[in-house]
Amino acid sequence: MKKGVYSILKARFLVDEDATKNWRFIVFIIILAILMIANTNHFEQKIFRITALTNEVKELRSEFVDDRSELMKLKMESTVSAKMEERNIFPSPVPPKKITIKKQEEKSFFKKIWQ
Repeated sequence: MKKGVYSILKARFLVDEDATKNWRFIVFIIILAILMIANTNHFEQKIFRITALTNEVKELRSEFVDDRSELMKLKMESTVSAKMEERNIFPSPVPPKKITIKKQEEKSFFKKIWQ
């Protein structure tokens, strides 16, 4: 056992006759490690991008709600009438009336015949 550990520490497995197999395996392990590191880095970049976009969506949503509430306030009759009073346009004292028009029913061919 002492001899095996001593040969590993001296790295004799890299210079022996069967060293080409060992070198191939070592290169394969290094390539796999590089691919894993690159994949992890790419994954973390996506996570950061998703987090940034989520925060931006939250900000835009809150801005939308603020603008919508401000628009509702501006559309209120009291706000509109106050703005129009500045231009000397006052609301009518008589409330508006709804005009309804009844459409005459067209008689079909058969109803015309029976009359």
